[in-house]
Amino acid sequence: MDLPAFNLEDVSFLIVDDNPNMRVIVKRTLRALGARHMEEAANGADALAVLAASPVDIVIVDWEMTPVDGIEFTRSVRTSPESPNPYLPVIMLSGHTEMVRVTRARDAGITEFLAKPVSATRLYTRIVSVIQRPRPFVRTPTYFGPDRRRQDDPRYRGPDRREAGNEQENEQKDAG
Repeated sequence: MDLPAFNLEDVSFLIVDDNPNMRVIVKRTLRALGARHMEEAANGADALAVLAASPVDIVIVDWEMTPVDGIEFTRSVRTSPESPNPYLPVIMLSGHTEMVRVTRARDAGITEFLAKPVSATRLYTRIVSVIQRPRPFVRTPTYFGPDRRRQDDPRYRGPDRREAGNEQENEQKDAG
C-alpha cells in the first residue's frame, strides 16, 4: 500500500505504555515514518506529568497500565481542569480489541483505536487521520471528546438523531 507523503518531522508524540519493548517498537516505527520529537511514559500518571511539562501533538497510549490506565488517562486529558489540552488527539494502541472494549475506549474520548500488533501503515493512517480530518468535539452532561459518529446518514433529517421516534420520522420523510 502506498502511503501519501505527510511530513511528521514537526509533530511531537507521547508514547504511553508500561512495556518498554512496546515503547521502543512504537518509537522506531514513528522514527521510520519521519517523526523526530517523541516523549515516553510508563503509565497514565507519568504521561499526565509529561503533558504538564511539555505539550505534545499526539498521544499513543496503551490500555492496561497501573496506577493509571489508558482509559483513565484519556478521561483526565478530556475532563480535568488541569488538562493542558482537552482536545489532544489520543490514539489507543491495544491488544484488547473486543467490541465492548473498543466502545468503552470510544466513550472515554479516544480519538482513534488501533489493534496490536501494530504495523507502520496502520499507525501512519491513524496519525494522518487525526491531523488531516480531525473530528469535531462534543460536550454533553456525560461525555466530552471527539464526535463518536463516524458516518453521515443520508436518511437523517433532524438535529437529535438519537431521540426516541426520530428513526421512524426520518424513514417516513425518506419514503415521502
